[in-house]
Amino acid sequence: MMRAAWMVLAAALPLAAQPELLVNAKVDTHHAAQGLDGEFQALVSATPQPAWIAYSVPSTGTAALGCEFVSRDGAWWSNGTVHLEPPGHALILFRVAAGAVERIRALSPDCEIDAGQAPFHWIADVAPAQSVALLAAFATRESPLLAAVSAIAVHGDPAATDALVSLVQSGKDAKVRAQAVRELGHRGGAQAVAAIGAALDKDSDPGLQRAACAALQSLPGGVGIPRLIQLAREARNRELRRQAMTSLQNSHDPRALVFFEEVLAK
Repeated sequence: MMRAAWMVLAAALPLAAQPELLVNAKVDTHHAAQGLDGEFQALVSATPQPAWIAYSVPSTGTAALGCEFVSRDGAWWSNGTVHLEPPGHALILFRVAAGAVERIRALSPDCEIDAGQAPFHWIADVAPAQSVALLAAFATRESPLLAAVSAIAVHGDPAATDALVSLVQSGKDAKVRAQAVRELGHRGGAQAVAAIGAALDKDSDPGLQRAACAALQSLPGGVGIPRLIQLAREARNRELRRQAMTSLQNSHDPRALVFFEEVLAK
């Protein structure tokens, strides 16, 4: 009965107020009209017990946002919700314990969220660019939270692309740079294309090069295919040539087929 009451209450409230389907949560609402970082840090400092902090931002409309469900044997599966039309907003959630953020998640707003009776601090009036800045700080820590990079990528705001490019160029944690490159491949645009190309030219880290080839394959409209063909033909690094050819094969692009026919004809 309590579960049903929570779901009815949540469904009756606008998205800016709290998630659409929230159950088993001790909810309070805060506002970021005076700035997200100050409100967020105050909540983290005042939360010694495990709790969640969450808010909503406009998203890129990506189908990658989904919901989880659990199989009968207890193993986690993903994407319990199939979006024929991707959601226009994303929920950004932070698990906090002992005055520190332990985990970051980005979910679809139509996910049913069971907070397990934990406190749930909802922040309204969040500016997307301020959310990006907050997440970027977690991605650049000495022990970065890689989920922060993925959470940045779902933001439908130009600040997200700027942040991802900055992470690629940071010269810090290789895993963060590689993740940022992969996310730029899904966003597309001239800025993303330039950053991916620069990463290939300037960074010899194998993980980043693999990520860059995958990003070129993912770029909307097939704009990364010519660069992949160039790499497959001219790259001095044998492993990079192999990665480029694998990405071309996976792309199923007609230009890739022509390239492979040329290679076989020699």
